[in-house]
Amino acid sequence: MKHLLLTTIVAVVLVEAVCPVEAAKRPNVLFLAVDDMNDWIGCHNTTPAAITPNIDRLAKRGVNFTNAHTAGVFCAPSRATIFSGQFASTTGCYDTALYFVDHPKIRSLQSSFKKAGYRTMGAGKLFHHPAGNVDLRGWDEFYVRTKRQRETGFPMDSWSEEVPFPNPRPYGTYRRTPGAPKSNGGFMEFGPVPNNREKDLADSMRAKWAVERLGEKYDEPFFLAMGLYAPHFPNYCPQKYFDLYKRNEIKLPPYKADDLDDLPENIRRQKINRSRIHQRLVKLGAVQEALHGYLACMSYADAQIGRVLDALDAGPYADNTIIVLWSDHGYHHGEKGDWGKHTLWERTSNVPFVWAGPGVAKGATSDVTVSLIDMYPTFVELCDLPKTPHTLEGTSIAATLADPHNAKDREVYLPHMFPESFAIMNMEWRYIRYKDGSEELYNVQKDPNEWRNLAEQPKYSEIKKHLAGKGPKNFAKPVPKRKSKRDLILEGETFHWKN
Repeated sequence: MKHLLLTTIVAVVLVEAVCPVEAAKRPNVLFLAVDDMNDWIGCHNTTPAAITPNIDRLAKRGVNFTNAHTAGVFCAPSRATIFSGQFASTTGCYDTALYFVDHPKIRSLQSSFKKAGYRTMGAGKLFHHPAGNVDLRGWDEFYVRTKRQRETGFPMDSWSEEVPFPNPRPYGTYRRTPGAPKSNGGFMEFGPVPNNREKDLADSMRAKWAVERLGEKYDEPFFLAMGLYAPHFPNYCPQKYFDLYKRNEIKLPPYKADDLDDLPENIRRQKINRSRIHQRLVKLGAVQEALHGYLACMSYADAQIGRVLDALDAGPYADNTIIVLWSDHGYHHGEKGDWGKHTLWERTSNVPFVWAGPGVAKGATSDVTVSLIDMYPTFVELCDLPKTPHTLEGTSIAATLADPHNAKDREVYLPHMFPESFAIMNMEWRYIRYKDGSEELYNVQKDPNEWRNLAEQPKYSEIKKHLAGKGPKNFAKPVPKRKSKRDLILEGETFHWKN
């Protein structure tokens, strides 16, 4: 009898050693995305600084990365990289989100969770927002607000006719004043909507959906992903978030009058042209007004995140859920004369990136260099996702999350919008190379605003050589561009693209 008991115990130990994930329940994942949010969150102590109490409390319960970078310089390639685990220089998706069309063998992030036995639920702007850009594979549920959206290729339509708008419209001085350049998508427009209409905003509905999902019971672990459109332009949100700030007390970002003088000629010419936006704001005395709209929308996004975190804390999944908050990229507000993204500079690349939950240290801040592409391989390790049929190009940061104080820095790569143009970043340096061979180099420890381009100084040639060597040796050709009206085939509540 003793021999039989001993044999049974040994067998159990062996099973636990071989199958640790079966013995310990896989963690749930709450995957929170925001759009165009730079690093002005409260816990980063920046100037300006948004009022973000909910992001700040998440940072206190986990690891807050202050040197995290996007994997694509605007929405489409960034999100394609996150969900595919491969850079644009590998997929060719430099300015598109359609990795799942041109590379159908890539197993998307949500599909890996599904294959691992997770219930997968998504809502809002996780992928790029136009019709046909949502990768519908692998989702048990993907929420959009209207039946019309489901029948027209899942466009996000965050500012469609169903949601409230400021009155009058345009509301902001930049667009309201005669002479404003033509634009689409509400660019450089900002203003308040009535507080009593907050529940009717698209992002409020997405947060409500996530709260409801967290109130349900699941027999399997879940991957719950919510994408907010805020603080993307137009900067419309309820009045109470504007009221959090006194406009004339909003501090401006650091500007330098001759900031463009030491740039390579091609990029200098582009940014001189782009700087007309900032010059118009200055002329109209509307810089603080524009900042006010953006900060208000950061606070609105923070409030929706807070609703979801409260729901998680109030339910049965609080102790076994990994939370990660990320923004697809940052945003310029006049720095280097730019209002927007699409650059290889810090204002575009640096993003909020906060993790919390099982396997993550509590109350830690880390300045080691990490990238949003690191999420996929990190989930593979933390959630025991199956090996992918394609190579994941990020680096798992699971060890850093567990012990951030002993993490070592590394170089991180960021592709631009076309082949052979990229940046390499670490804690000390940012190296930029453009497709015409021109370069920029900044010592970000001594020059955090990237005001002094050191690339032409011979004494930095070895540093440039080292950093340039961290870029790809080969760059994929850009994938074919597709137009939704011509190439998107609608099929009831699904769609496919012409090849």
